[in-house]
This record gives sequence, C-alpha cells and structure tokens, in this order.
Amino acid sequence: MMQETILLNGTDLTIEDVEKVSRRRMKVEISKEAMERIALARQMVWDMASSDIPVYGFTRGVGENKDRMVVAKYYQEYNRNLILSHCLGVEPEASEEDVRATMLARLNTLLVGCTGIQPDVVTMYRDMLNYGIHPVMPERGSVGEGDITCLSHIGLAMIGEGEVHYNGVRMPAADALEKAGLKPVVLGPKDGLAIVSSNALSAGAGALVLKDTEDLIDTADILYALTLEGFRGNVTPLDEGVYRVRPFPGQARSADRVRRCLEGSYLWLPGVTESLQDPLSLRGSCQIHGAVRDALEYVKKYLLIQLNSSDDNPCLIMSENRIISCANYEPTPWVLGFEMLGLALSHLSRNTCYRIIKLGTPKFTGLSRFLTPADGRVLAYATIQKTFTSLDTEIRHLSNPATADYFSLAGEIEDHANNSPYVVKKTARIVDNLRYILGIEAMHAAQAIDLRRATRLGKGTRIAYEAIREEIPFLDQDRNLSEDIKKAYSIIKSGKILKAVMAAINDASVGQHP
Repeated sequence: MMQETILLNGTDLTIEDVEKVSRRRMKVEISKEAMERIALARQMVWDMASSDIPVYGFTRGVGENKDRMVVAKYYQEYNRNLILSHCLGVEPEASEEDVRATMLARLNTLLVGCTGIQPDVVTMYRDMLNYGIHPVMPERGSVGEGDITCLSHIGLAMIGEGEVHYNGVRMPAADALEKAGLKPVVLGPKDGLAIVSSNALSAGAGALVLKDTEDLIDTADILYALTLEGFRGNVTPLDEGVYRVRPFPGQARSADRVRRCLEGSYLWLPGVTESLQDPLSLRGSCQIHGAVRDALEYVKKYLLIQLNSSDDNPCLIMSENRIISCANYEPTPWVLGFEMLGLALSHLSRNTCYRIIKLGTPKFTGLSRFLTPADGRVLAYATIQKTFTSLDTEIRHLSNPATADYFSLAGEIEDHANNSPYVVKKTARIVDNLRYILGIEAMHAAQAIDLRRATRLGKGTRIAYEAIREEIPFLDQDRNLSEDIKKAYSIIKSGKILKAVMAAINDASVGQHP
C-alpha cells in the first residue's frame, strides 16, 4: 500500500517523489530536523539584519539595485514590492501538476537551511500542496538564472494576492486561503528574494520530463521488439556477446529488455530470416535507445543534486556563521544535460520513423505495400508517413540548442543565462511528439504481424500486441486513421503497454532506471 505522505528533509527527494506529489496529489510533511534548520537560519538572518551588515536581498536591494539600503521598518513593504515587481510571466499558464512540482522543488531546497526564510513561508508551501491550492503561474518569462519572473506568482498567492486553482475552481488567492483555514504570510527580511530566486520551475517540471522519458524509452524497447516480429528481422544484433566487447551501459540495458520481450518468439527459430543484415534503423536500435538511456543517466544525476541542495544567493553557511554572495542559482550543468537528452531523443525519433517506413516497404518485408490487406482496393497506411515525419520535423527543430541564446540584462550586471525553463519545456514537447510516433509504430507492427500470420510471438511482445489490438482492430478497410493514432497515443501515454509487458517479462529492473 502506497504511503499517504512523503517526508521531506532537503536531502533525498527523488524523481519518483516529484511525480507522486505533482500528479497523484500525494501529501508532504517536513521533518523535525529540517524545521529546526529553518529556525536557526532565520535567527541568523535577524542577527545580521540588526548588525546592519550589508547583505544582498534583505539589507540591500537586488539586481542593479544591490547598492540601495533597505531599513528595518520597510522590510514588509520592500519584500511585498519585490514580489509584485517580479510578477512578469506571460502565458501560457503552467499546468497544476507543473505548479505542484515547482512548489515541491522549492520547498525541498529551502529545507537545506541555507536560505534564511521565515518558517511560516516554508509551512505555507507545505500547506498549499496538501490543500491543493495551486497558484496561477505563467510559465514563460524566465531566462533561467533563477526563475524569478514566474516564481513570483507563487509568492503573490502566499500573501493573499493574485489567483489560484482550488478544488478545480479558479478564484482569488485570498478566498482560497480563507476556505482552507490558512492566513496569508507577512513577509520579512530576505523572504521575497527567497521565494522568487530559485530554479524550481525548471527543476520541478524537469523531474516530470525525466520520469516521462524513462517510461518512453522502456516503451520504445518493447515496440522495437514488436517491429522486429512484424518485419521478420534478424536477431543476431541482440547477441549478448557484442555488448560485452563494447560495454556501453544504456545499449546493453535496451538489448536485454528486447531479448526478454522476444523470449519464445518465432524469430529465434533457425532459418527464419533470409537477411544477413537488416537496415541500420533496425540493426542499431538498441544502440540508439541506449544513447537516450546514457543521456538520461547524466541529466538525472545532476538534477537530483539540484533538487536536494541550495540554489540560494546569498547563501547562509550556518556552521560558519557566514552569509556569502554566490552563483549557486546557476543551473547550466543540468540544463546542458536536457539539451543532450533532446538530441538523443531526436535520434530515437528519426530512427523510429525509418523503422515505420521500412515496415511499409515490400522489398524489405515481403509484405504488401503500406501493409494493405487488399492491394488496389485498400490504401491502408499509404499516407500516414506524412503525419509521423511532420512530428519528427518538429522534434528536429526542438532538439536544436537554446541554452546559449541570451542577453546581458539588469544594467549589464546579469550577463549570463541558460533558458532552463524553455529547454525543459521543449524537451517535454519532444517526448510528447514521440508518443505519437511510437504509437504509429505500434499500429504498423501489429498490422505487419497480422499480415504475416505470425502466431508465435515473444513473452513480452504478445502482451504488447494484445494491448494494441484491444483498442485498435486490424485495418481490413480504410477508415479515419486520426482516431487510431489518438488511441495509439493514449495507449503509450497511459503506460498500459509498459505496465503489462513489464509484469509479463518479470523484469526486476522495472522502475530502476539509470
């Protein structure tokens, strides 16, 4: 039975935790030790404020206004104005699940204890998550050096201004807080900066993209195995020996998954295929899929560091009683990882498109043109190539790097950026396009298997085939294929094939992605 709450302590938040809280609405609690750190850091802020030490963000201004003094009697007004002046995001608005992921990411990094934020703000993050109060937050406007123009809208809701979604209804934040029995927070020194200056938008949404990519690559392995059966492909490239002599981990993992899916398949019988070597799009699929896995391993490693560490400037080091101006808001290491992941996924996309094209080409399969059941009478998949290649074109453009495009801002003191929210968002779009493309591959593979009258399918591919045919019948005559494509997309996105196949092949590594 799944636990009802996730305990946060600032050190061990996982990608799976982010998915559970943001999509399944699991509740959160904060560890006692973490709240003690928050209280000690807050006292350190007050001590420094009373000593008039010039500190960026609370006794002094932010950005180019870093030389402007902020006196104690204006702490609340200054921090409210800081929130308001940074509410600069533009539509579209972030989904509720992305808002939840963002709030969770920021809450966990606050618990590291390097911020100096007041405890009431910390518990407000927790309470808004648990009551389902989701600030209306535009998702565009951040250049990535701290998502200040978007996160400020969360701060707006915390002080009882702006709008939120609560119980499925859009309403003023003040009304939602009152209905939930919560009081707006009263901001003090450093609170405004702590709320707005973080990479939580890109990190939270990025965690969800990584979860989706993990599911996608596992599904791609399954459908590649199904395509091999429809194609009557050569299985020698799956031999374990070739992966031992070039031990890239991702490709070995994909090959193992494909072998498990094909256990018991007719493809292993002697003399099944006359092809000495299949086209590269089939022969090298495990290597392409493995490249995605290896890129995923890199970006996941660094995003987990991001989710469980401080990205605050200035940063409190309580053990040394110091507050240090720094650049911990700089997320370029893992933003570059997302760019790499997008490029790897573009290879997966193009490779999948070629597999689909080959399935509809008689000289490669020995089957009918475009997998028609009645040549000359039924067009079948004659035109569908335009759809998936159009989606691939979008992916190719989305995979172009965007992180290096930035301006020098704020009086030219902020002369570096990385566009992390956009990089994450375009990676999410790549993943979603690939769901359609893989869905179309599933349609072709199942059709080819039926035309080939292949009855001896693998342990996993049999399950995948049945899941497809439960929703999409054999194409015996022309019909509206947009409906079939939508069904195939839904099968991929829902995880129906993935869950069923993984259970069938008893893969102990399910959920333990690189």
